[in-house]
Amino acid sequence: MGTSVFLEDLDAFAYREALASGEAIVLIPVGSLEQHGPHLPLGTDTILSTHFAQAVATRLGALVAQPIAYGYKSQQKSGGGNHLCGTTSLDGASLIGVARNLVKSFLNQGVRHVVFVNGHFENYQFLYEGIDLALEELGIGPGAKPSVLLLSYWDFVTPDTLAQVYPGGFPGWEIEHGGVLETSLMLYLEPGRVAMDRVVDGPAAVLPRFDRLPVVPDRTPDTGCLSSAAGSSAAKGELLHGQVVDDLVMDLANELVREPAGVPA
Repeated sequence: MGTSVFLEDLDAFAYREALASGEAIVLIPVGSLEQHGPHLPLGTDTILSTHFAQAVATRLGALVAQPIAYGYKSQQKSGGGNHLCGTTSLDGASLIGVARNLVKSFLNQGVRHVVFVNGHFENYQFLYEGIDLALEELGIGPGAKPSVLLLSYWDFVTPDTLAQVYPGGFPGWEIEHGGVLETSLMLYLEPGRVAMDRVVDGPAAVLPRFDRLPVVPDRTPDTGCLSSAAGSSAAKGELLHGQVVDDLVMDLANELVREPAGVPA
């Protein structure tokens, strides 16, 4: 059995050896505890971001930290809404604080690059703020090393892959919650956690172009999903996973292993 990429499996001395090169990369999966309809588990976002982080770390020789398993409040137009049973969230200040503390801790330990692999739409700007505050406090300015990268895995899905996964046309990221993309990935990566017999096939949610607070619960479909998971398959999940991992590895290698011009060694 090969050496695990997960920090939780390493002892402190093995971790110290991994840091000795001065070039260690640590990936932090970020997800949520959020309802994903009757067919997917509450931890879907965290499960998927962890799988992507693991696959990328294995190929880059990087390490994977324990995930941030709670995310910012689910919003009605992207996750069904924070009012739905099972969705258990952090406020913005809490998520900013977690990101800020993790960046400071890992960089102070000697990690060269930290990469947040986000799997929950609503997290992004709060992670960004936490990272920015940490770098400011550490006195790490523009163009310097070490560095922190922030990404959401779905931003690496190519138009060609989308065309194959959605032969009838991609409905749009804003309603891809509990739909074909997440369900197909789970069917490929964690099939035992998917209940396809509980999928409810129906029209995609139609939501206004504004946010109303407090939310109007009836605007969220009863399933909690914003689009149907009908048509999901493990084969589509394999295609999505393979293509995204390839592109992530390529971009991270170019950015962190082969430093871009203008970044000091």
